[in-house]
Amino acid sequence: MNENPADLLMINGTIDTLTAQNPRVSALAVRGGRVAGLGADAERLRAPGTIVVDLEGAYVMPALLDVHNHHMLAGQMDLFELDAPPTLSLDELLEAVARRAEGLDPDEWVVGGSWGAGLLNEINSTQALARLDAATGGRPALLKDDSKHNRWANSRALELTGIDDTTTDPEGGQIMRDADGHATGVLIEAGGVLAEKALTGLRPTSTQDLARAAARGIQILHSYGITGFQDAATSVQLMRALKALDDTGQLHAWVVSSMQANDLIFGTTPLGEEIIAHRDETRSTHHRPEFIKIFLDGVPPSGTGAFLEPYLPDAGFPDCHCGTTTMDPDELEVWLMRTAERGISAKIHCTGDASVRLVLDTVEKVRAAGHTEPKYHIAHGQFVHPDDIARFAALDVTADISPALWFPGVISEAIATVLPADRASKMQPNRALLDMGARIAGGSDWPVSVSPNAWEAIYGLVTRQDPTGQFPGTLWPEQAITLEEAIRVYTTACAEAMGLDDVAGSLAPGKSADFVVLSDDPHEIDIDAVRSITARQTWFAGTKVYDAASAGETNPAKAQTSA
Repeated sequence: MNENPADLLMINGTIDTLTAQNPRVSALAVRGGRVAGLGADAERLRAPGTIVVDLEGAYVMPALLDVHNHHMLAGQMDLFELDAPPTLSLDELLEAVARRAEGLDPDEWVVGGSWGAGLLNEINSTQALARLDAATGGRPALLKDDSKHNRWANSRALELTGIDDTTTDPEGGQIMRDADGHATGVLIEAGGVLAEKALTGLRPTSTQDLARAAARGIQILHSYGITGFQDAATSVQLMRALKALDDTGQLHAWVVSSMQANDLIFGTTPLGEEIIAHRDETRSTHHRPEFIKIFLDGVPPSGTGAFLEPYLPDAGFPDCHCGTTTMDPDELEVWLMRTAERGISAKIHCTGDASVRLVLDTVEKVRAAGHTEPKYHIAHGQFVHPDDIARFAALDVTADISPALWFPGVISEAIATVLPADRASKMQPNRALLDMGARIAGGSDWPVSVSPNAWEAIYGLVTRQDPTGQFPGTLWPEQAITLEEAIRVYTTACAEAMGLDDVAGSLAPGKSADFVVLSDDPHEIDIDAVRSITARQTWFAGTKVYDAASAGETNPAKAQTSA
């Protein structure tokens, strides 16, 4: 009689563990939510009470991870807001706004998004503002762009937020105006925060509502096979909601929070040390508030990404405009040193090569001071100067990448309008980073991206093409990586980057039993088919948290109790 039997035994599968010791096995045993055995060792843990799942040859691998998303915002959009793709034309966007407005009360806000960055010049006029006013039927409206950094407000919203033609631009932002000085409703970076603050009390703010939105976001992530992620800009209110979910047994994912040190786009409070002060009280079994989040620059289409060389002279920016960082070197150094002393890691938003260099220069000082444990992520980092590529590995800085933001699409097209072609096409040097020993961790930046689908991202990493097929061509194909490397980007590398490698990223005895049953073995199909891989089942800590069969798809697994 086995004294330590498995609670669950998965058999007759093709199971990739992503471990060196047992890379591929046919059986996996689970006890107490952890991997208890693999292969023959797993089979020996079968007992009369063990639940046995016959995979019938289905392919299984560790559950996917996401190093950069905004899961609660995605859940909130799904539950409460307009959710339109950024590929819409202005006419199509206004039609979507009108449909949303029809179902609202006369004074209810139309909120959500997204409008594509390529529409910026088209909507930056009083004529477009009048069209938005008409589409909303007099209701206030505040719409986010595809980067979630910028907003478009209608006339009623401008009135309610106190923004008019004479309002001074806030620090770190801009209120766009036409040639006659009239506000057009387009609000850049911190300009949008002025309007976001008007929504305080209108959007869900209670712990219960935020927990509901977070749980919905996690539920959607499960449908893509994702059971661990880093929320890239967390408020203390969300941290409390995650703790509340975990305390009641409802947090079915590993969540790493990035506490906001500064905020130019969300309008949340408190920030900095005031949110860090709540770190310990909100930590729980599955919630790890271990990072701060610093926005060091903005985004290239609005000219707020910080570059070493100027934007295009005819892109509508001042002469020799390079963009600026939100912090000077001394301030960034204070932040990283002060948090490193307490073992707090940092995720730092950088879209231009100047901000990337500033982070590397500052981390070099932190490492020289003896702080080797804190983890540092350069988030996005689409543009890296060739001289800085080797520094990622040398300083143990992770490249946090979100492929949907750079493979051919609306964002790359918008960037191509503001940067010279030879620079705009040199985005995301993944091959060069890996060849120099850097760690690349995959994120989605969902809901900035349309979905958190890691298989579409993996396809993009390997082919440098748009997985949706909407946008032709390839972007810097010399920087393609292999399928095996791309899978690691969304599993083992993610786990290391987030500090979850003790529990997730691979299927090794003692780790959490987090795995996904896929529609196909990615190693046995053509790369073109990889983008269409789906999750049939997702398991977290030995419990099934998603089953596509309930949505009418074929269930590859048959469960029974062993006799």
